[in-house]
Amino acid sequence: MMRHIKTLVSICVVLVLHSCAPTKTVREANASVPEQYSGEMNDTVSAATVKWKDYFKDDNLNSLIEIALQNNQELNIVLQEIAIAKSEVREKKGEYLPFVGLRAGAGLEKVGRYTSQGANDANTDIRPGEEFPEPLGDFLVAAEIDWEVDIWHKLRNAKKAAVTRYLSSIEGRNFMVTNLISEIANSYYELLALDNELAIVKQNIDIQSNALEIVKLQKAAAKVNELAVKKFEAEVFHTKSLQFEIQQKVVQTENKINFLLGRYPQHVERDHKGFEDLVPETVHLGLPSQLLANRPDIKEAELDLVAAKLDVKVAKARFYPSLGISADIGFQSFNTKYLLETPESLLYSVIGDLTAPLINRNAIKAAYYGASAKQLQAVYNYEQTILNAYVEVANQLAKIDNLEKSYDLRSREVDALTASIDISNRLFKSARADYMEVLLTQRDALEAKVELIETKQKQMSAVVNVYRALGGGWN
Repeated sequence: MMRHIKTLVSICVVLVLHSCAPTKTVREANASVPEQYSGEMNDTVSAATVKWKDYFKDDNLNSLIEIALQNNQELNIVLQEIAIAKSEVREKKGEYLPFVGLRAGAGLEKVGRYTSQGANDANTDIRPGEEFPEPLGDFLVAAEIDWEVDIWHKLRNAKKAAVTRYLSSIEGRNFMVTNLISEIANSYYELLALDNELAIVKQNIDIQSNALEIVKLQKAAAKVNELAVKKFEAEVFHTKSLQFEIQQKVVQTENKINFLLGRYPQHVERDHKGFEDLVPETVHLGLPSQLLANRPDIKEAELDLVAAKLDVKVAKARFYPSLGISADIGFQSFNTKYLLETPESLLYSVIGDLTAPLINRNAIKAAYYGASAKQLQAVYNYEQTILNAYVEVANQLAKIDNLEKSYDLRSREVDALTASIDISNRLFKSARADYMEVLLTQRDALEAKVELIETKQKQMSAVVNVYRALGGGWN
């Protein structure tokens, strides 16, 4: 007996020695960030912790976001991906638990007399009435158990990796919510800007039409020629064409919002009045280190990195011996009336086996090296995501500051050009200014007003984008 045990131990040692796995150096991720944003004082409060309903003050915008979070098709697709990831967790969890099955069977067998088994049965000295029935029945009811003992935590680590990816899919959904909210808000402010641009263009059409009538009267009085009339007419036609271009942009922006809301084209409720008077609120940036906790994409990348590390452990465990245990217990007889006779019809068995790869382990090595490469890839992705988040905040911070200065200067430009329209008209009536000066002044004033509205829209978008960059909206 001792000899058999020593032999078994020797075999196990050989299996372990031959199953030694290669080792690759694991690179840890660098999650360090600057202590503060460039040029900013330390602020422990981050706008990312503010709920979107409190961050956006426009009730119409909040209503649109609410509908989108319920109906957006892409978001609903992601929710199903989360459900799939959750099912994979259950699947992996079941793999390291014993598999128990119930088997029932019935059969009939007639052995040929001139076979080894038939000849043996015929030559057996059995008393009359106790011979084997012919044909011979076979009835079985048994429970079967198969279990791979998770010695190296291969199956448990696979389950943990599935759980981590499930959590990662939730963070992916959160990141999508953040982007969806910012996209709707940006489109909404773009729509308000277009409405204001349209109103400005219509006002300019009235101004230019009045100027055209004055020029026609002056031509009748022989103060100007036909060229001046045609120039003013062309300017009116040009501005009217701008009106239809803006109307088309309004339609497209409305339809973009409707698409994000998961509905067919319809009017988007809004109030564009007072858009120019909107003042972007001060955004609290918090500390750069808070990005790691607030940005869903960073948390998603971090969880993907954890899952990749677990995958490496799973791949490495495949080099080691695996212990499997199988067992059966049940009843078997040639006649159903004897099926439950105990112990005559009782059967049971227990088998344990230890297996390990010895020769041609290329597939296992390839899987291990592939998992190691993916783990390193996840490290780089995590670091890149952190860097990208910091850069996005820094860019939006600079953009808010520069747009504020730009809007102030453009506002002064509009005031100056608006006043110059009246001046050029008076000078033109008194023949002290050329009609081209009037036309250029009107065109410059129109362009300046439109650019002022566009700058205001960029200001509001920058406030939206810095909220998204900080990781706000998903909570």
